[in-house]
Amino acid sequence: MKKTMVLLFLSMIFGGLLSACSSTQKITNSARTATEQLLITEAVSRSLPLQRDISFPIPRGATVKLDVAGLTADKDIVKAIVAGWLGLHGYIVQDDNASHRISIVVDSLGTELSTTFFGMPPIQASLIPVSVPELSLFKAENQSGYARFHFDTFELPSGRFLATSSPFLANTFYNAYTVLLLFTFSKTDLNSPPQVGKLDKLIK
Repeated sequence: MKKTMVLLFLSMIFGGLLSACSSTQKITNSARTATEQLLITEAVSRSLPLQRDISFPIPRGATVKLDVAGLTADKDIVKAIVAGWLGLHGYIVQDDNASHRISIVVDSLGTELSTTFFGMPPIQASLIPVSVPELSLFKAENQSGYARFHFDTFELPSGRFLATSSPFLANTFYNAYTVLLLFTFSKTDLNSPPQVGKLDKLIK
């Protein structure tokens, strides 16, 4: 009995030490993290050319009505970004008295995540109330954003189909790495991504 108590006491101390070397982070307080939102919105923005070098069946200065269709709830952001892009190139985007309608068909919009892990996964003991956190010798979380959509253009009020565009597509990435339990760093092509729990901020 005494030996069992000693083993239990040592196990609790060992578990406490391991827990002290780990950090717990709540992933998000919103439906999507700020990083995920940037992965999606920047992918949409980058898919549209800076110069209007595509053939367009609508003359500049025309009034255009937009609608959007897709399988994702995030499709409205595509409509808003496209509206700004059309306005930048001299079109008037409004529903009333429009001479043309552009249907934005969102083929794909979202994020993908792949993880590479080498170490010991978290352990929750059943007999002894001691949990061991994840111990990462190496961990890579590679997250990418992807956007693909195209335009179908119609004449109003006749509804006559004029043309369909080539796909607009682009992707973004945010890769987070953990080495030897404590050392973390990231690589990304996002503009001004959020910085959470960085060592230089914690020191300040």
